[in-house]
Amino acid sequence: MNIQQPKILIVDDHRLLLNGTISLVSERFGDAKIFSAQNVQQALTEVAEHSPDLAIADLSIPQESGKTAQVEHGLGLLKQLMQDYPQLNLMVQSSSIKALVRLIPEIDAHQGGFTIADKSETIETFLTRMEWAMQGLTHTKDLQSDLEVKPEWLEVLRLAFEEGLQDKAIAQSMYKSERMIRHYWSKIQDALGIYPEPGKNVRALTQIRAREQGLLD
Repeated sequence: MNIQQPKILIVDDHRLLLNGTISLVSERFGDAKIFSAQNVQQALTEVAEHSPDLAIADLSIPQESGKTAQVEHGLGLLKQLMQDYPQLNLMVQSSSIKALVRLIPEIDAHQGGFTIADKSETIETFLTRMEWAMQGLTHTKDLQSDLEVKPEWLEVLRLAFEEGLQDKAIAQSMYKSERMIRHYWSKIQDALGIYPEPGKNVRALTQIRAREQGLLD
């Protein structure tokens, strides 16, 4: 990588924040070639056309122009970039970094740099994490979690609490038996430390705890 004239892609759907990040990056790397995108489709196009050395992305972004920004779109973008460009250096700048626990296996396997900076962090912290990512380093200690979650469990949570489906409909959607869905619930609740107690709504507690852990938006 030519650190003297790096190519950097910045992805954020908020124009003010996007311009602020562009300004910071320009100050740190005066001769950097900076590209920008405001949604997933634009980001994928920019990466394919310009092969950046670093991509800095927010998580809450739209899939395409005119659509609603959602964290799952940003997660999907990161997953696709890590799959298609295994050596691309990535940095996530977001106020929803907990959601990255859903991508821990992909992040662990990624060959490029991967760093995280909450949007509440100082400018100095942002610049440091950016430089680390440029150097191919990984900094994900903010995500350290003993939580091990399988993709099937995440799908059950999504269908139940975002789509509002009951177990029978979840089973049909996932092409599984209702018994298997109940098994998934048991595993999810065990991972979250939720067990039956008199007077407690286990499903409601599951939703609350899953949000706290970043498994739901």
